[in-house]
Amino acid sequence: MSEQIVIVGFGPVAARLIDELMPAVRSGQVQLTVVGEESEAAYNRVLVADLGVGRTSADALALSDAAALVAEGVDVRLGVRVRRVDRARQQVVLTDGSSAHYERLVFATGSRPVIPNLTGINPDPTSPVLPAGVTALRDLRDAEVLRQAVKGGKRVVVLGGGVLGLETALAAEEEGATVTVVHNGPHPLGRNIDRGGGAVLAASLRQCGVKMAANARSTGVEHNAPDGGFSALLLADGSAIDGDLLVISCGVRPRTELAEGCGLSTAAGILVDHRLRAHHEPHIFAIGDCAEVRCPDHACSECRSATGPSGLVGPGWRQAEWLAEYLTLLATGTQEDADALPALPQEMPGVVVLKARGLNMAVAGDNAAEPWDEEALSAGAVNGRPRLQIAQWSDPEHGRYVKMTTRGGVLEGIVAVGMPRTAAELVGLFERSAELPADRSLLLRLDGPDQLASSGPADPQGTVCRCAGVSGAKIQGAVEEGCSTVGEVSKATRAGTGCGGCHEDIKGLIEKHFQAAPAA
Repeated sequence: MSEQIVIVGFGPVAARLIDELMPAVRSGQVQLTVVGEESEAAYNRVLVADLGVGRTSADALALSDAAALVAEGVDVRLGVRVRRVDRARQQVVLTDGSSAHYERLVFATGSRPVIPNLTGINPDPTSPVLPAGVTALRDLRDAEVLRQAVKGGKRVVVLGGGVLGLETALAAEEEGATVTVVHNGPHPLGRNIDRGGGAVLAASLRQCGVKMAANARSTGVEHNAPDGGFSALLLADGSAIDGDLLVISCGVRPRTELAEGCGLSTAAGILVDHRLRAHHEPHIFAIGDCAEVRCPDHACSECRSATGPSGLVGPGWRQAEWLAEYLTLLATGTQEDADALPALPQEMPGVVVLKARGLNMAVAGDNAAEPWDEEALSAGAVNGRPRLQIAQWSDPEHGRYVKMTTRGGVLEGIVAVGMPRTAAELVGLFERSAELPADRSLLLRLDGPDQLASSGPADPQGTVCRCAGVSGAKIQGAVEEGCSTVGEVSKATRAGTGCGGCHEDIKGLIEKHFQAAPAA
């Protein structure tokens, strides 16, 4: 008898889980039901801003085909939400009055944008009413609103100094809009980047044409446009920033209300163990932005260092791939067979990457300590551990900055602005916990004129697409087998299907292959 699995949510992480479960569906071992509240099947939400500035199409963002899934026996229910989960009867009750029975239920509900409490906007955090001219840029309809503003060369105000907000601002400015970024702090990315790197990043953004409003606390919005829509963002100092469109990019919050409603344990996200099972509920799982891996064992060393959902698509995809294998084992064997599967590996510390035309930045780990701060450098040197060391180089006039925080020669934190090849090498070293060369300046030379002449990633054999975990070697193999475009490589390997930051590296590998190939 087949196992009935219900997936709540139909975003990028759910799409990956469905893909990985399809062999079991085709063999009749699993009956799959997918519930998505949008009318469209899964698409790449990370690239909604690119769609909004006209750099890609909705078809290119698509990650799943609902009609094809239905043809293969998947019960796909779009445009409907789950009203409640009845754990006693093991069924989900939907807003259209229907229900679906489950033997395994997977929450892949993702996250919702954080909407600040501003006058002129409904403060309800779970269902804010955004007025005309205000968008959080989360779905295809939001992208169309941005597209019309950019197409008309309108004034766009971006509230929030995070990566997505900065990437949206840069792309909108490049495509013809007048853009102002408003953030509360001395420099953007205040939670991730050190003071020096933040100052160089802010200057680089201004050089790219983006206006910056720092240390600005927003209090409300005005609706004086002819159509009654947004006209200005009001600040605490009494000033206002005029605009035609307000893009709110203040982070996201895991969607846990369904889980809370049926009595599951939650913190920042839905609490799950290292097998992605909800606490004290073996029939329910959670993956992606809504899941927080923190097992019930308070003595677990991994969980003591856990920080909640990452907000990145890569970890969610890895969870989906692992869970698909686990659920398939449950459907085809015994609980003991499934539990013999090695637990999901702990995620490496996240790397924040900003890639735009004319601006490149990578930030990772703890980079707050300054070179001359003896107290900070010595703070961690206990129980025989070496003290922190910092190598720092800055060229603000040309928008370049590098900071390497090491302990015993191994990177614990990095900041690299305007140094793309150095950044790529440092990120690789950071992710491998590899030791840096004694002469740190060797890394700076990677962005010298002789190195910049070459295309492709600094280490073509290393990981090129961190979202999907695809190496340069795998991409080269796909190119050698006939892939000649980024799209074809993405279809064959999944590289480039996440944040899109590796597209230029993929393109470089393709070009290098065909340049080296002998003429026919």
